[in-house]
Amino acid sequence: MRDFKTVCVVGMGYIGLPTCAIFASRGLKVLGVDVNQSVVEKVNRGEVHIVEPDLDGLIQKVVSNGNLRAALKPESSDAYIIAVPTPMTEDHRPDTTYVYAAARSIAPVLKKGDLVVLESTSPVGTTRSMCKELATLRPDLSFPTSAGEDADVLVAYSPERVLPGKVLTELVQNDRSVGGLSKRSAEATGLLYSSFLAGELFLTSAEAAELVKLSENAFRDVNIAFANELASVCTHLKINVWEVIELANRHPRVNILQPGPGVGGHCIAVDPYFIIDAAPKQSQLMARARKINSARPQAVVDEIKSVLDPKKKQTVACLGLAFKPNIDDLRESPAVEVVRLLHEAGIAHKIIASEPHTDALPPQLQGLDIEFRDALTAIDRADVVVLLVDHRHFNFIDPEALSNKKLIDTRGLWTWKKSRKSDARLVV
Repeated sequence: MRDFKTVCVVGMGYIGLPTCAIFASRGLKVLGVDVNQSVVEKVNRGEVHIVEPDLDGLIQKVVSNGNLRAALKPESSDAYIIAVPTPMTEDHRPDTTYVYAAARSIAPVLKKGDLVVLESTSPVGTTRSMCKELATLRPDLSFPTSAGEDADVLVAYSPERVLPGKVLTELVQNDRSVGGLSKRSAEATGLLYSSFLAGELFLTSAEAAELVKLSENAFRDVNIAFANELASVCTHLKINVWEVIELANRHPRVNILQPGPGVGGHCIAVDPYFIIDAAPKQSQLMARARKINSARPQAVVDEIKSVLDPKKKQTVACLGLAFKPNIDDLRESPAVEVVRLLHEAGIAHKIIASEPHTDALPPQLQGLDIEFRDALTAIDRADVVVLLVDHRHFNFIDPEALSNKKLIDTRGLWTWKKSRKSDARLVV
């Protein structure tokens, strides 16, 4: 089996850049490739363009020691990892355009003995289809789709399963599924990732690994939908949902997740559609969960409307725009959608948004009559304060400072977590 010394990672986003850093920290020579020249220039200066704990220091180190550099185009390497976005279209169909563009970019530099690994979350069958595309582009080389175990170039699928904010730790510690288009492809991929992986490796087919990744996020989406539906039930019955969940979770086999303004990010809010698109009749529960979670931003806007006084010109402060706490990732963020829908509804005299991890409004909100301010300024000017993301920054805000505001706390940070002084238990 080949000893991997050089790796080319195509795509230096939220997964690709940490992957570059981890491989480089293990002594491999890594080339990070991105179509964004600004990203390439920043990485070559030892800088990062995303917020991820400890990533900036690690990138600076591996760039300084020569193990990582960045470029706009791939170069000859022992292994190629494709970590590009796989968004969905407006009608919720998977868009694999970037995957095939990445495959075309590496095709000219492929040689016998190389390994190609797709990491991007993808519909079932994408790895096999991508391999066929490579075979068409390079008829002088053989690939597993036609040559099986005797292929010149090995091809596999191995998805990440990491939590933003803990990516560097979870890339190393979490178990990993490796789906090869041949046994040799799976084994070679396992050898590559074993250079840094502390978790276990599980070898399977490419199609199974693709569905494993989609299933993980669809499972989370369904469970979040239950929590969000329970929140709606509690609102209707005028019961504190946070208390209900906390007490229900004391059952040894119950673990209800936390409700919120919706589901965001590139994974949980997107991946279920890849399954629904492939098997619509067989995925009705997943489809229903998607509808429940997608409807949450409008439900929050309806709640804001219920506390606004239509006879007064009132200001609404929306705290948090990222899709989850303590990161700058705004992809598919329900918080952004809440602010957009609130503006569209025209029920507030003024809207002020605050996000401590960015320095400007996201593109979806730019050009709209929405102010962007720090949290304290936003709260001071507001009649209604809406907590959309429970960033640790907001944890330092004293709930007493909000006593004269109308408060909508979609994360339970102030209305339950911080206000609860002690357990309401009977001690016998």
